[in-house]
Amino acid sequence: MKRLFLIAAVFVCLSVVSVLGQTASNIVKVDLPPAEIDRIIKKFTKNEELFRQALNVYAFNRYATMHTIGMGGQITGTYKRDSYLTFNDAGERFEKILFSPVSTMTEITVTAADIEKLGGIDPFAIEPKVVGQYNFTYLGKEKIDDLFDVAPKVIPDWKKGVAKYFQGRIWVEDEGLMIVKSRGKAVPEGKERFPIIETIRAPIDNKYYFPVDSRADDELVFDSGQAVKIRMRVRYTDYRLGRTDVKIVSEDDVVDETIKKPAPSPTPAPKKP
Repeated sequence: MKRLFLIAAVFVCLSVVSVLGQTASNIVKVDLPPAEIDRIIKKFTKNEELFRQALNVYAFNRYATMHTIGMGGQITGTYKRDSYLTFNDAGERFEKILFSPVSTMTEITVTAADIEKLGGIDPFAIEPKVVGQYNFTYLGKEKIDDLFDVAPKVIPDWKKGVAKYFQGRIWVEDEGLMIVKSRGKAVPEGKERFPIIETIRAPIDNKYYFPVDSRADDELVFDSGQAVKIRMRVRYTDYRLGRTDVKIVSEDDVVDETIKKPAPSPTPAPKKP
C-alpha cells in the first residue's frame, strides 16, 4: 500500500504551468520596474511571516475529507477527520477530534500527520526563512491581483531527507500585498506523491488573510505504475482568538525609541497683578 503525504502547496514555475493546468488567458501583462517587483515580494513575504505568527494565537475548526475515485467516477474509499484546533492551559496548541471514523481507503494510507500538514502554518504559501531559496517570476495582473510563479532555485535530492519546497503560483492582492490564493505542489517527491492543491484565503478580523478552503482533484502516479485518483477538501472555519497573552506586532506598530520626542515648550508663569 502506498503512503500518501499531503502537503498544502502553493507555487508553480513556468516550466510546470501545463502540469497545473494554468492558462494565461486572464492574465494582463504589466511592465513593472524591477525595483517595484522587489518591493511587492518583500512586502508579501513579510506579511506571510506576520500571518504565521498570528495564526499561532488563533483557534479554529478544520474539516478534512479525502476520497479515492474509481475509473467510473465512483468513490472507492474515504478518509475524514474533523477537528477543533485550540490551546491547553499551558498555551500549547492541541487538536480536539470532533469526528474521525475509520478510513475505508485501500489504495493509499492517510494519517493524522498527513492531514496536519494541511493545518497550522503549512497552508501558507511561503516559509519566510527560506525566501532567498526561491525564484519569483512576475506574470502580470488577473483582475486586481498580482500573479507570481514561484519555484525553488535548486530542487534538493529527496534521498537526503530534506525539507519540502513549494512550487506553483500565488495571487497577491495589490493593495495590502497579501497572498489571497495559491495553487501548486510540494517538491521533491521521491517515492511519495503529492497532489496539486489550491488554497483560498479570506480576511480574518480585518487584518489577517488565513486559509479557509483547500482543494485537490488529482491523479497520483507512483513508480510502480499504480495510478490513484484522489479528491480532497479541507475547510477552516470559526477563527477566533485562542490566546490573549500574546501580541502580534508588525513593523508599522514598532516605535523607534531612537527618535527623540520634541521637548515640551515651557508655559510662562502668570503675571502677578
